[in-house]
Amino acid sequence: MPEVYFDFNLINILVALSMFVHATLGFLIFLKGKEDKNGQGYLVVILVILLWSFSMISYRSADNINDSLIWARILYAMATFAVTGFLYFSFVFLNEKVSFGIYKKLIIIILNGLFLFLSLTNLIVKNVLIPEQGEKIIKWGTLYPFYTVYISGMFLWGFINLYRKYKLSEGIERTQISYVFWGYFFGSNLAVVSNLILPSFNYFKFNWLGQIFTTIMVGFTTYAILKHHLLNIKVITTEIFVILVSMTLLVRTLFSVTPNEIIFNVSIFLGVTAFGILLIRSVLKEVEQREKLESLTKELEAANTELKRVDAAKSEFVSIVSHQLRTPLTAVKGYISMMIEGTYGKLQEIQSGTLQKVFQSAEHLITLVNDLLNLNRIEEGRIIYEFKPVDLAQMVDDAIFDFRKMAEDKKLKLTWIKPHGLPLAWADPDKIRQVVVNFIDNAIKYTAEGCVNVNLKLENDYLVYYVTDTGVGMGPEEKVRLFKKFERGEGGRLMYTGGTGLGLYVAKLMTEAHHGEINGVSEGQGRGSMFTIKIPTEEYAKRNNINQQTTPTSSTPPTTSQSTSQTNK
Repeated sequence: MPEVYFDFNLINILVALSMFVHATLGFLIFLKGKEDKNGQGYLVVILVILLWSFSMISYRSADNINDSLIWARILYAMATFAVTGFLYFSFVFLNEKVSFGIYKKLIIIILNGLFLFLSLTNLIVKNVLIPEQGEKIIKWGTLYPFYTVYISGMFLWGFINLYRKYKLSEGIERTQISYVFWGYFFGSNLAVVSNLILPSFNYFKFNWLGQIFTTIMVGFTTYAILKHHLLNIKVITTEIFVILVSMTLLVRTLFSVTPNEIIFNVSIFLGVTAFGILLIRSVLKEVEQREKLESLTKELEAANTELKRVDAAKSEFVSIVSHQLRTPLTAVKGYISMMIEGTYGKLQEIQSGTLQKVFQSAEHLITLVNDLLNLNRIEEGRIIYEFKPVDLAQMVDDAIFDFRKMAEDKKLKLTWIKPHGLPLAWADPDKIRQVVVNFIDNAIKYTAEGCVNVNLKLENDYLVYYVTDTGVGMGPEEKVRLFKKFERGEGGRLMYTGGTGLGLYVAKLMTEAHHGEINGVSEGQGRGSMFTIKIPTEEYAKRNNINQQTTPTSSTPPTTSQSTSQTNK
């Protein structure tokens, strides 16, 4: 009858559409990763459900008793694989918190093999009757109740596994397991009722619904496995679009009448499906690359955090060690100075010469310790600048006095003409003196013969201090690294091995803190160098509100480094 024919085809179409959805979701799992254990276990489930659904279509399409009986037995044999596949998946999904030992595997294999064999005999499906109207009627064998208990028990075992994993998991794993549990709970229970319970009472009108209901558990589980991918709107939109278009074309193909129409619709369906698969795959690949990039970003952030922690520990160590070294070194230097001056008695010439070398070494160590302390404070933002009016000309004059003997010992001409009438600089006297001293010290150290010229002049609103020498000079590559931490020129390393490469770096940081400029130029290797700093005048600094947070009162006199210089002489 036409009505029965329409119902028959509609049911087969619905089951076929369910198969198509399963195949699509299975393909998405395959794209996720062939080596993924979750995907491997779930692909087994989907393949078995596909065979089970195909068996239902074949059973309903058979037009004689013998073919119907064969496909009915295959149909219920496939159901044993479906439930076994679900049980296997419940063990391997996400983690190994529920053990899957050899004994459990043997029990599952033996039970599945036994009921698979029984399903293909008349002990489960005895016969099939084909009425003139309505659904086919299956006559059950004597062991059918045991078959029903077996299927229900295997589902129950799988649910227990998932529930135990749910209790032992947290975070995203807990969410994924809940999706799988409820998807299988609703899908499998509805399938058991429509395919096992109702047929046991000889009610076969809805025995095909089980294949449709499996779409629920397949959809929920696929969402759980691909959760990170499906949360991306581009992936969701692409997949929904491809699936809807393909399903529409499939329905159109199934309702085709003429051969030409069938060929045309099948060609369009295959072409669109192939294109859709490539499109989904490209979008998934893009999402995967983005997730990898996000993962690498998180790893980099963690590495940066650890690096900051190590750097902080290093800085703290340097600070502690430097503080511990500075006090005894200062005492050593003081006592050596007193011995050289004859405080403890007159020294022989050889003794005086040796102590001079010890004094210079102690002075070098103190300079190194001070550089490390200053560097550590600057990088941690703990250094305090106390800006006030400074007589920079007097400060340079005091520094020249300290270095004159060092220049004479190397037979160098140290020239300096103290200028008069220059305005006061706005600076921290202790910090800026370190820069002034560093320039003269370096010029004398790295000049084997010739002269060192020191000058100070006013340019616009800045005092310009520069030191010129006839020493080792610098090449183009050395100029690039000039003011970087722990960097030294090749000529400087060969001529003076005791340097650390910190002096100019600290000088740069301190000059910048004064809103000044620092520079170093040279015409090349062996052709000398000139180092320059520009410091704003007091008037200019106040007029432009530069470093005024520590401005002293009007009664504060101009500060020089005279006392400091005398102490170090």
